[in-house]
Amino acid sequence: MPHEFTDGWTTAISAIALLIGLTGVFLYFWGMAASGRKGRYRRWPGRRPLCWSSGIFFAWLPLSPFFLEAAHHDFRFHMTGHLLLGMAAPMLMAAGAPVKLLLRSLPVNKARKVAGVIRKPVFSFYRHPVTASVLNIGGLWILYTTPLFGLMHHHPLLFLLVHAHLFLAGYLFTVSVLYFDPAPNGHSPLFRTIVFIPSLAAHGILSKLLYAYPPSGVSLEQARQGAMIMYYGGDLIDLAIIVVLFHGWYKKPGYRRTKSRFGAKKPVSL
Repeated sequence: MPHEFTDGWTTAISAIALLIGLTGVFLYFWGMAASGRKGRYRRWPGRRPLCWSSGIFFAWLPLSPFFLEAAHHDFRFHMTGHLLLGMAAPMLMAAGAPVKLLLRSLPVNKARKVAGVIRKPVFSFYRHPVTASVLNIGGLWILYTTPLFGLMHHHPLLFLLVHAHLFLAGYLFTVSVLYFDPAPNGHSPLFRTIVFIPSLAAHGILSKLLYAYPPSGVSLEQARQGAMIMYYGGDLIDLAIIVVLFHGWYKKPGYRRTKSRFGAKKPVSL
């Protein structure tokens, strides 16, 4: 995959990604400190800042200088970066519950204004599982089945836009399925599962398509190895999403059941 990126562009892309990432980490811990001043710090689970920071790192890694250079010449590195930036990083960052932390760290009147913005129809539309699924999986199909994949390796700004979409669509899809943060007008676990299944299938079908028909400029051997990374790596991350989704479903009041001595089911008090 020859490209026209100069060392200056590679350095600039990595620096921009690093700056955004460090800003995200700083704001998160600033939010924790602000929440602590309200006497809530001890109740904020330690796993959440760990997930958030790990997600930021995984989002930056594919845009680091070494990874960028390798991904331009090796489809296997590109596909590994796709999994990190578009799947692993969004899932970990969503697990950090940034919106919940924001609401806890703000004064009550400002938190209510933010909550009001989140409830607006435009956010409900883009966070709808079907909309988020189309943006996420549809974007991948466009990237790998059109000339867009080859073009982005010759135009740095297009490269940035594609990767920004990859991350944002992945994050939007994750938060439409997993409710770590408040979800006004949320959907039932059953509905989210129903939407998730064809999305998972579409991702797997695309990886098989790439195995048989490599993108322009990619050798057959690299395409097959990259497709296997996409297929098995994607399944691993999807499995983690399924576990979290079903765990939340199990804990949801009204869904957890137990059997009586005579076999009849009754709700468990949670």
